[in-house]
Amino acid sequence: MTLHLIDSAGADASRTLHQTMSQREALRPLFRAVWSELATNFGPADLEAWSAAVLKLVHVNAGPTCLIVFWDASRVVSRQKQVAPLVMAADAAADICRWAGAEAATATLKIFPVVGRLLGNEASLMRWWRAMQMLASKEPIVVSLVAKNMTEILSSGSIDAFESFIASGLRASAGDKKRLMSFFALQDEFAERLITHGASAVTFAAVEIELNAFVTALWGHSPLLRPLSHNGSQGSPRRVSIAGPLIRMPEVFRGFEGDAARDVFRAAAAHAQAHLVFGSYPFNVGSLKPLQVALVNLIEDARIETLAMRQLPGLRRLWTPYHVAAPSGIRTSPSLLARLARALFDPAYSDDESFVTKGREMFSNAAPRIRDPAISREIGMLLGNDLGQMRVQFNAKSYIVEPVYRDDGVGLWNFGKTTSSPDEAIDLPADAASDERKETEDSEHTTAESDTAASAGRARPIAPDVMGVVIARYPEWDREHSFERPAWTTVREVSPHLGDPRSIDAAIDQAHILRSRVRQLIRGITIGRTVRLNRQHDGHDIDLNALLDAGIALRLDQIPDPRVFRSSAAAHRDLSALLMIDVSESTSDRLASGATVLDVERLAVALLAEAMERLGDPFGLLAFASDGRNNVQMTTIKSFEETYTRACMARLSGLRAGLSTRLGAALRHAGHVIGATKSGRKLVLVLTDGEPSDIDAGALDLVEDARRAAVGLHAGGIDVYGVVLGKAGIKSAARIFGRGKTMMVHRVEDLPARLSELYFRLARR
Repeated sequence: MTLHLIDSAGADASRTLHQTMSQREALRPLFRAVWSELATNFGPADLEAWSAAVLKLVHVNAGPTCLIVFWDASRVVSRQKQVAPLVMAADAAADICRWAGAEAATATLKIFPVVGRLLGNEASLMRWWRAMQMLASKEPIVVSLVAKNMTEILSSGSIDAFESFIASGLRASAGDKKRLMSFFALQDEFAERLITHGASAVTFAAVEIELNAFVTALWGHSPLLRPLSHNGSQGSPRRVSIAGPLIRMPEVFRGFEGDAARDVFRAAAAHAQAHLVFGSYPFNVGSLKPLQVALVNLIEDARIETLAMRQLPGLRRLWTPYHVAAPSGIRTSPSLLARLARALFDPAYSDDESFVTKGREMFSNAAPRIRDPAISREIGMLLGNDLGQMRVQFNAKSYIVEPVYRDDGVGLWNFGKTTSSPDEAIDLPADAASDERKETEDSEHTTAESDTAASAGRARPIAPDVMGVVIARYPEWDREHSFERPAWTTVREVSPHLGDPRSIDAAIDQAHILRSRVRQLIRGITIGRTVRLNRQHDGHDIDLNALLDAGIALRLDQIPDPRVFRSSAAAHRDLSALLMIDVSESTSDRLASGATVLDVERLAVALLAEAMERLGDPFGLLAFASDGRNNVQMTTIKSFEETYTRACMARLSGLRAGLSTRLGAALRHAGHVIGATKSGRKLVLVLTDGEPSDIDAGALDLVEDARRAAVGLHAGGIDVYGVVLGKAGIKSAARIFGRGKTMMVHRVEDLPARLSELYFRLARR
């Protein structure tokens, strides 16, 4: 059998895949057979894309069965001479494997060719994959069941019906695992009814006439109701969208059927028309952040509903069934916003969460001004600041307004630039308002795939955005699934705040005893120590080993090496050091002396920097903190190219504490920075006061990622040492740096002396 190989310099994925399969005896014959068949339908570029897709399944440990199923599907789909559906399938199946396991991914890939035939177009197939990914992330135990029953579920051949079926099942089970399994096994009466009557679901077209009559009866004039069209592969719009005087209604409300669907259409139309009756728009977005925009929308919804219910008290009965948020210990932004929405709507609702209590109190205090739309902006801005201080993550790309009958809020705003037309489905109230050009998950994966030739730990240069100059993007280790997420963290250069360098001088002068000790260490270190040089042409002594070798050569009638002398020479230091300073929020803690942890760190760094400058060692100073994986902040206090001047001292003096500690990304960037120096020995010292933490990842995950980053630097010839303050980070520091490369400083006040001693000890090696 002839194996068609690609002889292209850029075919890295194909070459890697062939090398991988050549080592697997059981898979090798099957792979060769499918490759030969695909080579007759695909060109080199398509084969390269297909190979990269297979490698994704390999890297998530999908297993041989999953690979074979994908190859079988590839044979079927390749006859259409299109590689895009296969690449899409592998991407989605890899995600399903991570969330639901290899068996679920295999079952989904097995039914994939059938689904392609039933749906008939690529856009619908993309929506199907997205629905399966969502199901795997939320309820992984039922993915295999859904795949097994896919032909029945998709009997209508409509992707809208499929999405509605999935949404209805999740809503109906509401956390009841037994009901969930019964529903997706098609043993539930409701599931059977949805499949039988899914094509006849209640749509906007079916209720448009009665909605017009209903809203006209409420407010005295006819509304301008229009359908909200699909947005390509994004699926059906989920919320009403207001565009000037028009009210754009979704084609269907997922998870609702029969009379329940008609009720939610009425509730949504009444709410939207209330905006047009009692509102005064548009608001100017100005400098509001996405979270503040979402909260202003929420307060405005509560304001217009309060006015509407004063005029038409029966509206409370119409809207009440959809306010189902309940107090819980989970503090996510969607949960907190839904709970606040209910608190402002339902006087009987009780919630002890301080954020909800404060929002309700502020809204109540503004009651005398309830007809003034300005109160929505005032309260929303303040609550947005509070929620930001709580370190609760808000993702404008995935946020959906709750409860379901409320509009998306986009029509309330003037964004100051051209936004999407009303014909485009907009689910996210803050998405269009975001002036922060955050990269989406799709763009992250695209960047990673286009850079497969780069090593896993290399920096990926990215264009700047408004949160700071984007330096690079680094991978991060996924502890739960044991694989490295490429290009997962974004590192940004943040301009330093400038302080008064005289405060550094004053602090060093107060520590005059320690300063004298450091100067003694400088004088005591052997900067120009001598080393013995063997096998020299001349010197002050005979090299006995070289002399014996020369004698043996003469006995063998060979020409002896004339270098039989020994001499000595001064060995110059060949060391560069990078000091990483943790400036996360915990460094603002005050000590018994009244100074903060950051004040002590600043003094320790200033003393050591002064010493390294006297020694002539190349060194750099970097401060770091993080606010989620897309905002790992680096502040350059001193680069390797500049000398330690008053300007550097001003940057050091201006350091401020805040945010979190994503240590793995900081270590990878440290390796990138010091790796560019030409010293023979490279040293990274990390000064931190606790274990890694961040708003979007668990401590165990970040500790393991930091450990792998440190191991990677060691493998690259870079020594990494951790200097840990206090007792909080003892276990994690030993795990990250290794016990022999961790120095614990139990009393923070001892840091300046201990840090300098550590450096001089390491510098002698």
